[in-house]
Amino acid sequence: MAMADIVPTSERTPLRIALFSGNYNYVRDGANQALNRLVGYLLSQGCDVRVYAPKVENPAFEATGELVGVPALPIPGRSEYRVPMALSPRVRRDLGRFAPHVVHVSSPDVVAHRAVSWARSRNIPVLASVHTRFETYPQYYGMGFLEAPLLAGLKRFYNRCDALVAPSDSMVTLLKEQGMNENVSLWTRGVDREIFSPVARDMAWRRSLGIADDEQVIGFLGRLVMEKGLDVFSAACAELDKRGVKHRVLVIGEGPARGWFTERLSNAVFVGHQMGKDLGRAVASMDMLFNPSVTETFGNVTLEAMACALPVVAAVATGSQSLVADGVSGKLVEPGDIDGFADALSAYCTDPALASTHGAAGEARASEYGWDEVNSAVLSAYCQLLAPQG
Repeated sequence: MAMADIVPTSERTPLRIALFSGNYNYVRDGANQALNRLVGYLLSQGCDVRVYAPKVENPAFEATGELVGVPALPIPGRSEYRVPMALSPRVRRDLGRFAPHVVHVSSPDVVAHRAVSWARSRNIPVLASVHTRFETYPQYYGMGFLEAPLLAGLKRFYNRCDALVAPSDSMVTLLKEQGMNENVSLWTRGVDREIFSPVARDMAWRRSLGIADDEQVIGFLGRLVMEKGLDVFSAACAELDKRGVKHRVLVIGEGPARGWFTERLSNAVFVGHQMGKDLGRAVASMDMLFNPSVTETFGNVTLEAMACALPVVAAVATGSQSLVADGVSGKLVEPGDIDGFADALSAYCTDPALASTHGAAGEARASEYGWDEVNSAVLSAYCQLLAPQG
């Protein structure tokens, strides 16, 4: 079915999508990079897209498409992030003029709730994309008692939407089991093979950081925030030190927990935030990726490391389970199992041939993830919501 054939207008016209995001480009992360790629794809397919999200003076990167600012306030204690506060009269007027065929919400914040209400009152279908497991966050900040009410709130929000898309089969299954919505489909993630490739490995760059050629490098890639499992990462590396397993740690990323992380990783090299070819070089110059996080719904960093032919040690969690084949392209360990993570890392540190074999399997798996094919699933989901129901 052609896109124009299902748009409910008297004339053949571009599909109009209103996308709501709590963070579209002011701080770089995997979720907003996926959204920007999606918008770029939709525009290339002839759609009209208008993005509603907080704006800042100096965003992390230029937004793809037209961005309309919504009122927002900094999050206490995490001021780099903004909380969208209201669907203001100005934004409502803009939304009315745009007259979207579909509303897409990507974070369960106040503005997204209001956008869902706005759409439902006008019989406009709503698609929600799920990018992170918000219910897992409280445990990292000593507030585990909030998990149950947070789950209940998420359930109310997602059941007000007509359909959900999630980035991994394991996350699709979990959302259905949690009762978030019955209509959940897959919107996975892609990887840029021009950036993430084994050929980007640069031993001279490693040497410039003081890393010897024969040292096994355990890599961390991501925002330096506690919910990424920094405590588990540092504890597993400390266990390797205790066992006398030689290794170096390479940390790619920035964030408010950098000081905490630095104190606990005595032999680590911190290279900060990297972009484009520099990021590809840094990832390919690791010998393995260690991703202990359980908050991701997909794990972009895991796929990027696999594309660079690195074995991955990851927690048994949504996302990683759909990417890493345990004992084939990496090792999956129960969340928080410090000895288990140390065992898996030690195996790769002491057996480079095993690391190479598992890395090659990961690269083969990563070759299946092309961005256009991935993003076409979201366009198909929009079309299904607009198709006449028989």
